[in-house]
Amino acid sequence: MFSCIIYAILNSMFSKLINEILPRSGVFLAVFFVVMSLGYSVLYAIDFVPEPIATEEKSEETIAPSVPEITKQEEEAPEVIETGDPLPTSITIDALDRTITVLNPTSNKISDLDNALLKGVVRHPDSDDLVGPGNILILGHSSYLKNVFNKNFQAFNGIQNLNWGDTIRVKSGDVEYTYKVDRVYKAEASDVSVKTGGDEHKLTLVTCNTFGAKEDRFIVEATLVSKKAL
Repeated sequence: MFSCIIYAILNSMFSKLINEILPRSGVFLAVFFVVMSLGYSVLYAIDFVPEPIATEEKSEETIAPSVPEITKQEEEAPEVIETGDPLPTSITIDALDRTITVLNPTSNKISDLDNALLKGVVRHPDSDDLVGPGNILILGHSSYLKNVFNKNFQAFNGIQNLNWGDTIRVKSGDVEYTYKVDRVYKAEASDVSVKTGGDEHKLTLVTCNTFGAKEDRFIVEATLVSKKAL
């Protein structure tokens, strides 16, 4: 009963309020709009109005992972060795652990070659040199006598025991040339024929065989495999 009385009172008050507002609804809405606009303007001026969250569009550069540029490494150009000295000065036979001086006489007379062989081994003057392709012929003594005063008579001792692939190093004044043995054989002096020229860099060693007939010769043939500047 009490709740009904309260409801009747409130309803009466609300009806009275509505009756008072309706005739002035235009004024009320105008005042309300002005108040709201002024309030919003003040809040906007002091940067108190919340801004909408913008959706950032990612560009292709942001999305795609950074890939470093890959460049193909350039191959090193082979070393070009220019030599001013085409003539050999020494020869090292690695398997025999021996280094011998090489003489370069300009005369091909047998007497002149024999005199040069007293000081080492000899590049035959009619054979090719170290610079261009061709065949270098180097002559040397061998002797197995127990008492030899001049060790150059034993310069090429043991070359008949060299094997395929053994290395022989020949030096000029500024370059070292490495050869590998291709062939080792014995032949009579009358059958020995050393070719010069050609497209390959060749080395031929020749010595006498003191155990056989005087005309027997041991011959070692080798091919250039590398060279390096000194």
